Amino acid sequence: MQRRGLETGLTAGLLFATLGVVAWGSGSAFIFPSLGPSAFVLAFAVGSERPRGKRVVGGHAIGAVAGLLAYTVLASGATLTASPPAFSLAGLGLVASGLVSVVATSWGMVATDTVHAPACATTLIVSLGLLSTPREVGIIVASVVLLVAADVVVRKAAASSVFDSEPTVQ
Repeated sequence: MQRRGLETGLTAGLLFATLGVVAWGSGSAFIFPSLGPSAFVLAFAVGSERPRGKRVVGGHAIGAVAGLLAYTVLASGATLTASPPAFSLAGLGLVASGLVSVVATSWGMVATDTVHAPACATTLIVSLGLLSTPREVGIIVASVVLLVAADVVVRKAAASSVFDSEPTVQ
């Protein structure tokens, strides 16, 4: 179990570091809170437990789009970076936007067989005005695709690792 913990931590870190380099080099939000749990899920799961890339990408895409639609209709211009005044219309709009986005994301993921719990955090990030422009939603989806692609590369590299084979003595 010790080894699995270390492998999971290092793999999740490597996956997240890939996105960090892209974020650093592009100056865009290629890292955001809900990708941490996604990186962990990808790194921890083995064999038949492994989420399919379709679920991870699909869940986050549904969450991002549902969040954008809810935000645009219900809370456009408001943001949760500072608490809105009690009983304000901006606060009500954000609450409604968050609520609608979670309902829509949950329904959409179940309906399309793309259930990935961290996507509910993505929908809140968008619907609460934190990353809420169409460009930012596109970056969210691109980040998730890159995360899944990095996971595929890391898994293939690990499967063919020279460290897993017995040394030959000549």
